[in-house]
Amino acid sequence: MRSGADYREALRDGRVVYVMGEGRVDDVTTHPATRAMVDEYVAWHDRHRDPAWAERLLRPDGTPWAFVRPQGKDDLAGMGRSYAETCFLSAGNITHDPGYGHLIAMGILNAVAEHGAGPEHTERARAYLDLIDRTGRFLTFSAGSAPIGYRLRPDPAERAAAKIERQTDKGIVVSGRIGMHTSPCYAEDIYVGSLCGLQLDGHAVSFVVEAAAKGVTTLCRKLAPRDPSRFMAPLSNRFDELDGTLWLDEVLIPWERVFLVDASPEPVARWLMWHHLYGWGARAEFSLGLGLALADAMGLKGNDATVEYLVDLMAAVQTIRACQTAGVRDPENTAIGYVAPNQRHVMAGGIALFKARQQIAEILRIVPGSSLVVAPGDTDLADDGLAAGLAEAFAGGGYSAKQRAALLQLAWDHVSSGLDGRESAFELHASGGMPAWRGRLRQSFQDYNELANAVLQQLAFEMPRIDLGGIPARAMAPRRVNAPPADDKR
Repeated sequence: MRSGADYREALRDGRVVYVMGEGRVDDVTTHPATRAMVDEYVAWHDRHRDPAWAERLLRPDGTPWAFVRPQGKDDLAGMGRSYAETCFLSAGNITHDPGYGHLIAMGILNAVAEHGAGPEHTERARAYLDLIDRTGRFLTFSAGSAPIGYRLRPDPAERAAAKIERQTDKGIVVSGRIGMHTSPCYAEDIYVGSLCGLQLDGHAVSFVVEAAAKGVTTLCRKLAPRDPSRFMAPLSNRFDELDGTLWLDEVLIPWERVFLVDASPEPVARWLMWHHLYGWGARAEFSLGLGLALADAMGLKGNDATVEYLVDLMAAVQTIRACQTAGVRDPENTAIGYVAPNQRHVMAGGIALFKARQQIAEILRIVPGSSLVVAPGDTDLADDGLAAGLAEAFAGGGYSAKQRAALLQLAWDHVSSGLDGRESAFELHASGGMPAWRGRLRQSFQDYNELANAVLQQLAFEMPRIDLGGIPARAMAPRRVNAPPADDKR
């Protein structure tokens, strides 16, 4: 595991980064729009060198759980615990880190092996995984989808996100515009999946591009609105991963970073949805902890209605924990010899969280009541003309006005801020959103025939044998297709 200082220095590589509304970012380690998030990633690295964290983040042999290739359920359990611990620190807002990149690299190897283009291609993917684990390079993920302007081009042949300009002895030269992915300005490598539309000898192509490579421009979305005060914005002041898009203008992709895979991104994402579940679970656990703290601070821990709200939060958290545990303890084998968490349990957990997310947020708005809306800031509490009155209004019950206001501002930032809006909007699309998670559960569920025919056995006469194999065999629902009107002359 490299140090946080090494990671910070690696970002000073001449990359071309823009943040919408902020302009060109010459140095992501110092620019106000990106500096705080870099600091959090630095802390992620350094935490692995902190003896106080060793038991949670390192195997007994000293290997970071973030870079373990799981051989059995105990490995998955250790990896999952490390994700839960680190994701909780950001209330689930840091979803992509170098450990997530390791899972992407494992997924690339898995996808190449499943595709079966040949042993030389599998070894190429294995060598890249070795590189990621040896150096700790930060790799992030894009499925490769095209931006809206490309998808609305009149000629269907021109709607792919990328095209191969030419092939050379060193690799392929690629141009294009790649759609949304997370943390591109903080990563060193970006995986671009087969939805980019590239083909080589009849094979779908995915590839990894360096963020600092010649011809690469990263465009990040606008900042989530946030107060510059850490007191007023304890979460959004620090945890903005800045989703973005990627422009490629005649970029050389070395052959060792070109991977032949199936058209679907699913084999690559084999471990990634599991990591998503831990991130979402951390957000739910943080919400429960916040709800418990608010019940105490607002003098409501003895109120029956409030306790019932807390039970709803507990039910959501325990559902996710159960799915996490089941996925780890009932693992599946993969084409590359590493175990993966059971897809059925992971998908069920994700679907449960999709359904519970809005309820969780609403409960955290209900529990503190109107105080959530009118809570003062630290500067208000220090104002000579306001301090005494605010102390009367917000102090009491064992809390000073500043202590209670700080907790209320944390709650506001968690469920009513621009950061919360970004998280909600992003998760509607992350990993394909609810339709994709439902499709994965449908395909991975195994007991269709067993359950249906077991029910028929309770009848006192012979019944036809049921075969429901067509349900899981159905393809995933296609993504929504954009097409210009037939008379569009633009």
